[in-house]
Amino acid sequence: QVQLVESGGGLVQAGGSLRLSCAASGRTNYTMAWFRQAPGKERDFVAFISASGSSTYYAESIKGRFTISRDNAKNTVYLQMNSLKPEDTADYYCAASSFIPTNPINPDPWPYWGQGTQVTVSS
Repeated sequence: QVQLVESGGGLVQAGGSLRLSCAASGRTNYTMAWFRQAPGKERDFVAFISASGSSTYYAESIKGRFTISRDNAKNTVYLQMNSLKPEDTADYYCAASSFIPTNPINPDPWPYWGQGTQVTVSS
């Protein structure tokens, strides 16, 4: 079991930056991911990072602007978001799995989720 708590969301102007954090407690060494969900839309994949941090994968829509990283000593995963756009507005969720799911961009295989943190990008 793992418990996940996100933080770092807020209101930012377009072009600005935010860094989200996801603190994990309980078991560690999980593959971690970020998803986001805009109002009235499905939950979309953003990025994932392997347990060691050696592998990452990004959604095309955020590639080059967002960076996922982790500090295993602190049991924390980060999502650095730069050059934010109004279309990045969403609730951001971190997810964890003991292995990399076969289809990691689908939210269904990820068993553990945080409560989410809201990101609003104004134009």
